[in-house]
Amino acid sequence: MISEKDVQTYQRDGVIVVPEVLGADTLSQIRSVIAELVAGSAKTLEHTDVYDLEPGHTAESPRVRRIKTPHKVHQLFDEIVRSEPVLEILKKLLGPGLRLHGSKLNMKSAQYGSPVEWHQDWAFYPHTNDDVLAIGVLLDDCDLANGPMLVTPGTHNREVWNHHGDDGCFAGLIDPDTIKDEIERAVPCMGKAGSMSFHHVRALHGSAMNTSDRPRNLLLYEVAASDAWPLMGVKDFDEFNGRLLSGDPVIAPRMTNVPVRLPLPPAKRQGSIYETQSAAKKSYFTRAA
Repeated sequence: MISEKDVQTYQRDGVIVVPEVLGADTLSQIRSVIAELVAGSAKTLEHTDVYDLEPGHTAESPRVRRIKTPHKVHQLFDEIVRSEPVLEILKKLLGPGLRLHGSKLNMKSAQYGSPVEWHQDWAFYPHTNDDVLAIGVLLDDCDLANGPMLVTPGTHNREVWNHHGDDGCFAGLIDPDTIKDEIERAVPCMGKAGSMSFHHVRALHGSAMNTSDRPRNLLLYEVAASDAWPLMGVKDFDEFNGRLLSGDPVIAPRMTNVPVRLPLPPAKRQGSIYETQSAAKKSYFTRAA
């Protein structure tokens, strides 16, 4: 699925986009599942273990901002990250041993889909080494109008920016005034539905509100090398090993000299990144009224 040149580009820039990894049949199945999930959100007016809701969500007009851990919600999402084309790419970028760290489905609905402020994933879940990345599966055609993910090349080899607020608690975003040059250099991850982006866990990224009349659903998987262990600990060793995508269980974490800031004290608003970032006094992207 990818060439050695693609691997070198990933190592240099911290991000690549692989065209149309998923076929039309799989995309059709995913859209049917999503439609059912969104319809089911009408039964709740509060965030749940499955749903993170947009402001303005009602039973009559369901608005879902995120499906949490979709690989646990429907088998199809688990099958995608374990499929041979995806594993082939991951092994070239991370090595033979792979573990799924987590998943989410960010749903940027037309005209109001919420932005995600500038951040590094590494700030949320630092590991013993940074052979960790996120896959962004484009479930809709994505261009500049419908809020693509923006990534700044080369930032995966730089510092870990401060993601804490004035109160000293984790805020899940970076003060945009401190990264003006990096924001100007950001590039959009765009492509046809079924394409996938792969961005390094330390790469700076964010995304604007969807101002178009088209949706922009982005299925995200976080994947780590199997010998990268989360510094916040492992609560359930059997569950941890159950997320292996390839390779055998590892009990000797690989330690590398990488910069780390722990997401502690924890954010005052717990939940999704949207909830955590909503407490910030300063933002970069425009939000829906």
